[in-house]
Amino acid sequence: MLNQQTIHKLLVMRLNGMADAFRQQLEQPGQGNLSFEERFGLLVDRQWDWKENRALARRLRNSKLRTSASVEDID
Repeated sequence: MLNQQTIHKLLVMRLNGMADAFRQQLEQPGQGNLSFEERFGLLVDRQWDWKENRALARRLRNSKLRTSASVEDID
């Protein structure tokens, strides 16, 4: 029950990436051998990536490009 409350609080604080990472850590049994600092670092990294990806998607959507752009397509 405590884990569900924690996930709910993370979602209310708009830390969706961290909530998803926490859910995944709970589902994977191999995460228990990591230290607290390592697990917390993974949560923070996931939140950072989630925010960066959302910001990039928003910038691409607002740019109103005629075709979809991708860095990988540049020669």
